[in-house]
Amino acid sequence: MNRTLVSILAGCAFAAATPVLAQAPAAPSRAPGPALGPAVDAARDAVEACRANGYKTTALIVDSAGVPIVMLSGDGAAERTQAIASQKAWTVIKYKVPSGDIADRVAQDPALDAAIKADPQITRARRGALPIMAGGQLIGAFAVSGAPGGDKDEVCVKAALDKAGQALK
Repeated sequence: MNRTLVSILAGCAFAAATPVLAQAPAAPSRAPGPALGPAVDAARDAVEACRANGYKTTALIVDSAGVPIVMLSGDGAAERTQAIASQKAWTVIKYKVPSGDIADRVAQDPALDAAIKADPQITRARRGALPIMAGGQLIGAFAVSGAPGGDKDEVCVKAALDKAGQALK
């Protein structure tokens, strides 16, 4: 037999005997949370509500695992507002209540205050983030940062949630 033909036949026999490599499993989908379109609209509405009051803010919406769905920083918003919005959202995801509830509790609970300070994803309890609920379940968190006080941030979140209605849920 011709050497080339032998090489081809040997290669075919090797290929036939080699198991087919399994494809890598698909990456899991993100956790339950608001859909992208309504989340973008709500984040924009929150930034606009704050802008109308003279505040330069960042709005962040995360899914039920704390993974960002959308973050919008308004024109002129300080860079740090992004990190602070993330800390507020994590507070909601971890404790499943408005971040302001935790901010109120740390003043009376030194152990909670220490736990918050030790958590690298939170570090400080602040007002300005609310849970996003659907069917009685937490599906995400909505945070705003940049107004002069978390209570003012929270007003912008509430305005956007009220405008979004059921679309965000």
